[in-house]
Amino acid sequence: MSSTKSVRAKSSKKVQRPTQLALSWDVPGLIAGVDEAGRGPWVGPVVAAAVILDPQHPIAGLADSKKLSPRRRERLFDEIRAKALCCAVAEASVQEIDELNILQATLLAMRRAVQGLRLKPNKVLVDGNRLPTLDVLAEAIVQGDALVPAISAASILAKVHRDRWCQSLHEHYPEYGFDAHKGYGTPQHLLALQAHGPCPEHRRSFAPVRAAQNGIHSSLPEASRKTPA
Repeated sequence: MSSTKSVRAKSSKKVQRPTQLALSWDVPGLIAGVDEAGRGPWVGPVVAAAVILDPQHPIAGLADSKKLSPRRRERLFDEIRAKALCCAVAEASVQEIDELNILQATLLAMRRAVQGLRLKPNKVLVDGNRLPTLDVLAEAIVQGDALVPAISAASILAKVHRDRWCQSLHEHYPEYGFDAHKGYGTPQHLLALQAHGPCPEHRRSFAPVRAAQNGIHSSLPEASRKTPA
């Protein structure tokens, strides 16, 4: 009898471990997609866009901007601007890129794009694996530009905006061929950079630009020899 009481006493003293509840990070309300264009080029600002789509006005054909033809991107650019609940495009300048570094400048442009939205989102979905500092719930999604329509829309706005900027720059500095390579590190761009030196919009913090400014001839890694779409 005494042993039974002892077992009961011991069992009553056992402490139950608390179980962790699963929390859902999905929230109702407006969702904004965010993406950037222009991290890799040697020239010009890095551009970011934020888009809140309207479920009542779906847009067919949204995809990663790099997978679309320039003509298709231009058409979708106009459709996104017409049908989205709201959208914003922002930049971080060449000076900010050189002062902060390209990653921090990209995050700065993303934050400016979200802050530029007419409506405040309940959640922000960002392409990639890094998040800008925001005052709303945010989630980074790797390959989000191919998976989330709002991010796809943002990637298209950012890409078209920067491509148009490069076309405008080409009119001032045609010797560099910005209309063709969009500022990326192609052999054509490197040869022009070595022949003419950097223009005011080149990023001096990027090694090939810095080398050309110092009169040093550098070569391109094999991975950089293809002109991006």
